[in-house]
Amino acid sequence: MSAWRLAPWGFVALVGMVSGCLEDKKPKPPTPEDPPEKCTLAAEDTDPDFTAAIGCRADYLAVASPPLIATIPGALSAKTVVDRIDGDALYFQNSRRFPIHWNFASAHLSGNGLPIVPPLGQFNQTEYYAPDRRFVLGALNYYEGPAVWAYEIAPYDTADAEMITLAFRLIQDHFWFGNHLMFHPTSDNVAREAANLPDDVPIVTTDELFAGIDYQPLNLATAMGQLRFFSNQDLETRYLSFRDIAVLEAVPNDLAVCSGTITQEFQTPLSHINVLAQNRRTPNMGLRGAFTNSELRALEGHWVELTVGALNYSVREVTREEADLWWDDHRPPAVQVPTVDLSVTELTDIEEVLPVDTLGLGAALAKAIPAFGGKASHFAAFPYIETFAIPYPKAFVIPIYFYRQFMEQNGFDVRITAMLADSSFQNDPAVRESQLQQLRDDIEAAPFDAALEAALLAKLNGEYPNTRMKFRSSTNAEDLGGFTGAGLYQSAAYDPNDVTRPLGRALRKVWASVWRFRAYEERDYRSISHLEVGMAVLIHRAYPTEDSNGVAITANIFDPNGIEPGQYINSQKGDVSVVLPPAGVTSDQFVYHYDMPGQPSVFFAHSSLIPSGQTVLTRAQTAELGEALAAIHNYFRPVYGTVATEFYAMDIEFKFDTDPNAPENGSQLVIKQARPYPGRGE
Repeated sequence: MSAWRLAPWGFVALVGMVSGCLEDKKPKPPTPEDPPEKCTLAAEDTDPDFTAAIGCRADYLAVASPPLIATIPGALSAKTVVDRIDGDALYFQNSRRFPIHWNFASAHLSGNGLPIVPPLGQFNQTEYYAPDRRFVLGALNYYEGPAVWAYEIAPYDTADAEMITLAFRLIQDHFWFGNHLMFHPTSDNVAREAANLPDDVPIVTTDELFAGIDYQPLNLATAMGQLRFFSNQDLETRYLSFRDIAVLEAVPNDLAVCSGTITQEFQTPLSHINVLAQNRRTPNMGLRGAFTNSELRALEGHWVELTVGALNYSVREVTREEADLWWDDHRPPAVQVPTVDLSVTELTDIEEVLPVDTLGLGAALAKAIPAFGGKASHFAAFPYIETFAIPYPKAFVIPIYFYRQFMEQNGFDVRITAMLADSSFQNDPAVRESQLQQLRDDIEAAPFDAALEAALLAKLNGEYPNTRMKFRSSTNAEDLGGFTGAGLYQSAAYDPNDVTRPLGRALRKVWASVWRFRAYEERDYRSISHLEVGMAVLIHRAYPTEDSNGVAITANIFDPNGIEPGQYINSQKGDVSVVLPPAGVTSDQFVYHYDMPGQPSVFFAHSSLIPSGQTVLTRAQTAELGEALAAIHNYFRPVYGTVATEFYAMDIEFKFDTDPNAPENGSQLVIKQARPYPGRGE
């Protein structure tokens, strides 16, 4: 899985997933069958401004560098420049000294008989897009995992097949390993043009590169804990501790609090397990063969320090005393949830939840969340976004007041207070899980207020007749800046035509999910007071036969510095989840460069549920989604994106659905949720 990482004004580097180990990545030594090495640089010349040819590994290492945006572990990249007005002169620039093409061109290829290189903005507008450009810009990259040398251009570069072929053949002729060189299309746009390349320009696809990659960095962090291995069956019978670093045979959909995670299977960055790691600020990575990895197995049961970095990972043994000291210094910061507001005692239409007109967005959210919870309050912002008409379902909210009323009417508040004070509940996870399960069972069987039931039925029958509805959790302990709480609570369906799904069943199931084992553990880990949590319920029509669904981040998650704008999107056919997929099922995963000319998409993975060569979303659907993501991103920026040094994005759930009552309208975009995205670590 790989893609270009290109700063909008000229920095080219790679991102994605490649093999991770504990040593610096370097091109593998030649074998007797490989071409002989004939260095062009003097042995002592290890830091030249450029070289016109690469005759050996030492030449390459003298000019190559890791990507400035460190999102491809182990990759090396040497940027290339072909000057078409100077006899097609080829330069491998020192990518450490000159991190972008313009740096090098303005320093070495401007004046002294050559045309003046224009300022940075003009250079980029011309040299990536103009058909009569002076330069052909690219990079010679080495992928350590699959051991592939690849020539690549930027994903939005409009170079035609003739330009690509020119640069490719020049590099072949001036590179000692040229007979192994391949061209890697970095986006759908580049791939379409690559179809016009001559047969003697071999192509390697992203999928082929991805197959040779072993290490996947997900949440970048360091932690200490006891290294323990868990098979699929183990997770059903053994408990994880917050002091465990877990090596997992597969990617679970649910996982208790632990210090760090290594999964044998690769994950989507938007999977629940990774969102949990982001919430907890704990290291999370994928490593092929992790469950049988001899180095990891040798440390099983030992106290270790795990560091997940963008380029590589490390695991080193530590003492129990070191781990204790580390934990004393790195206790997760407590999350202070908003105090519940019980003054709102009526079912509330979504347009009435957020007083943006009188308070502004930030103050309106602060006022709404205590009464309506984080999910409903952020959902309620959609009607106010003016730059793009956000398509959202008609909805209303049961405020937190009714949850508290229900808990008190049935004596659950007193029971919970006693349960939380019980030492066996606190100290024994088996006891804790058993008591929480019993509590949920009792909540789901208890009566709720008759007046609320009558009001709900009147609302549903009057405004949503014969409509299958979705009851969605919305607590004051989720979708907060610094704590998303994603996946902690449950939703439920209500179908007026299905006697097995009565109204009370759906409502009580959502209320009961406050006391799920994992929700409790997650709150406890972040020192959230359980007694201060309240559950509102967001209600809108269900989408039982959606055409596609997905999750998107409104910025490029591989680019925390924001120098390469993009939107990270996971999409899947039908209603198959992208964050909780069935075993062996993959989704479309790509960065959509919405702000770039040509708006290319850089795919990292493809859905296993559609024919090869197809995508879940059409280009028109991707463009429409991109508009919605950009509008949401910009609308919430004043609240969550005001710190210039921090990564900012919103986490969005969407679907495309064909209304059975209006099939002539085709598949329509629907935005289901928006919440602040926590980032992928440091």
